[in-house]
Amino acid sequence: MRHSTARDCLIRTINLEGTDRIPCCFMSFSILRKMFDENRYDSCMEEFKMGLDPMLFIPSASRAERPQHPDLRGLPMHFHPEVKTEHWISQQHGNTILNKKYTTPEGSLATAVKLSDDWPHGNQIPFIDDYQVPRALKPLVTCREDLEIIKQYFLLSPDTGEIENFKQEHKKAKAFINEHHYLLAGGWGVGLDMAFWLCGMQDLMYRMTEDPMFVKDLLHIIYEWNKERMVTVLSEGVDLYIRRAWYEGCDFITPEFYKEAVLPLIKYETELAHEYGAKFGYICSSGHTPMLDAYLESGIDVLIGIDPVQGTHTDMEVLKKKIGHKICIWGGVSAAITVERGSEKEIRDAVQKAIKTLGPQGFILSPVDNITIDNTLTWKNIGIFISEWQKWADG
Repeated sequence: MRHSTARDCLIRTINLEGTDRIPCCFMSFSILRKMFDENRYDSCMEEFKMGLDPMLFIPSASRAERPQHPDLRGLPMHFHPEVKTEHWISQQHGNTILNKKYTTPEGSLATAVKLSDDWPHGNQIPFIDDYQVPRALKPLVTCREDLEIIKQYFLLSPDTGEIENFKQEHKKAKAFINEHHYLLAGGWGVGLDMAFWLCGMQDLMYRMTEDPMFVKDLLHIIYEWNKERMVTVLSEGVDLYIRRAWYEGCDFITPEFYKEAVLPLIKYETELAHEYGAKFGYICSSGHTPMLDAYLESGIDVLIGIDPVQGTHTDMEVLKKKIGHKICIWGGVSAAITVERGSEKEIRDAVQKAIKTLGPQGFILSPVDNITIDNTLTWKNIGIFISEWQKWADG
């Protein structure tokens, strides 16, 4: 089955060209990375031994190495040296409250979250993080005055040390993929997801209607910051640049506001990636159907994260018919429901359906989003998933 290299097969698939097989590249594989102490080079080689088509992502820092932004992979973030931070714990109506305050010369920002049993950060609150959004009693950014503080003191350009560190990592990664012929991906870009982290889900969704200019101004601040981070990665050279956009589906934003405020910025980013010879990947695992015309207009090369079970407004037949002639589709099977918990028949049926519906050309098979439960059933089901893919991969 495997005649072309993993890199060639994935690139040709993203280009909507013919290949010798439908590739299978796990968009995320946490339990395997943990087996290798988050060494992405070793875990890539293990994926290849399993028969998969690996992708090496850089920067490769683990969640533990980015405590201020655990859910934003990529280059590190740093604050202005004049930012002062303090944490404290309080009690409110029998609940333990974590508090954090950032003090700058232009004013302060503060947030507070209600501590829950599954809070993973101890007595600390990261700057941005998925966990804090639903638990926040007060989001970090609440008014227009906060935008200038965020811009001047928090969303700063990569410094010379961060750029040099990335160059050294890229040099190592390039040598590795040249030897093993895996896909080299970089990122993550970010847009509306960052806005939700800073402002909270409900507050920002209200503002899209009540104060749309506030949201647009924040998105432009994020865009300018993100662009500099993109250039740092793209200028060294990657095959695929990826933007995380889990919160950019119609579950969180109307198609009209998406086209007005988000789409123009994505178009700029795809053009930038293409200028540097990279393809542009867009991770969104829910809320697709009303956005399909916008995806076609955006210039993205691959839509990553098609989950037919947990994704809302995700009809694989509609996706393939509407965008499959122009955009590669990556995903097809639910990780959390089908791969981690499903029966053998459910897994085999899901793989077959994904390949039949989304393949054979312009389709990369993957569990969506991530494999996180490390137990005997999961590993057995991964084996079933791979064997069923290999049975049908030749199209």
